[in-house]
Amino acid sequence: MTRTGGAGGGRRVGEESPPAGARRARGSVLRQRLGDLVSQAAALAALIVIAVVLSILSPRFLSYLNLSEVVVEGAVTAIIAVGATLVIVTAGVDLSVGSVAALSGVLGAMLMVDAHLPWPLATVAGVLLGGVAGLVNGALVSWVRLAPFIATLGMMGVARGLTFMSTGAVAVYGLPPGFNALGQGYLGPIPVPAICLVGVIVVFAFIFTRTKLGRYAYAIGSNKDSARLMGIPVGRYLVLVYVLQGLLAGFGGMIATARVSSGQPNFGTGLELEAIAAAVIGGASLFGGQGTVSGAIIGAFLIQVIRDGSVLLDVNIYLQDVIIGIVVWIAVAWDYFRRRRITERTRGIQQSVRQSVRAG
Repeated sequence: MTRTGGAGGGRRVGEESPPAGARRARGSVLRQRLGDLVSQAAALAALIVIAVVLSILSPRFLSYLNLSEVVVEGAVTAIIAVGATLVIVTAGVDLSVGSVAALSGVLGAMLMVDAHLPWPLATVAGVLLGGVAGLVNGALVSWVRLAPFIATLGMMGVARGLTFMSTGAVAVYGLPPGFNALGQGYLGPIPVPAICLVGVIVVFAFIFTRTKLGRYAYAIGSNKDSARLMGIPVGRYLVLVYVLQGLLAGFGGMIATARVSSGQPNFGTGLELEAIAAAVIGGASLFGGQGTVSGAIIGAFLIQVIRDGSVLLDVNIYLQDVIIGIVVWIAVAWDYFRRRRITERTRGIQQSVRQSVRAG
């Protein structure tokens, strides 16, 4: 290969170009990660600003009773939003979580009241039912090759219909006090739903960052075809992702059932949209390959603080949805703008590398 320069300091032609291209590629990855942090920081900053404004406008906002209510009410959305983020990372979406949560809640309640099953077993059964629904969703997406939107939209209708059929559209009452503590109890000053949320955060933060499932989920969402070429069993891991989302939906449904001491067939209407909104506000990309547990939690509590502040300030209840919708618009527009810039930079890097190789 041709050398350039003097005897002691010569180098081969073209040898410098690939490292330069690699440095640019690493720079692109670092910029993407920085963008992820910026998205989460922006959501966190918005949450802090809104909290400060509400604390000024309403002295009740910072009271222990109100803050604990915010945590308890936001815990269910946050738990399900963690699962929604995992699905979105794979470039999918799950529209069925609200209906699945309702079905899990009423089934668990009926097992306790009608079948007299001990409440721990009934709770596990309700959570597992959510996992079964997730398994069906995953099978439809992975093996039947339905689009996630269609597969989970169908499950949304099936789960909601089964909920009304099983209860006759009537709430299930008479749940045992031990079970009600799951949604209403306190461990010292800490609400039990908050403890459940912390457990979910710890488990899924580990899954996202320390397991094959987490790494493969990001790979699948970034480029499914490339993931297959790398030897990743895409279908198997997609099914697992939807199963985990279903389990979290079932768990959230059981907490919500305990919260109101009854199985409510109407529960969860619109919950899927809140979970997706929380994930997107927290930095998850609807294009796939991007999203974190911390971002989902920030997004969920941003939504909950907006709702809580609207109640404290006696704002029209419908205006809450308008505000949240605008926040989602901003988050998605920012993600689209950032993704477009990353794509343009990547194309520039690829073109630069090709030119360097030709020149060598």
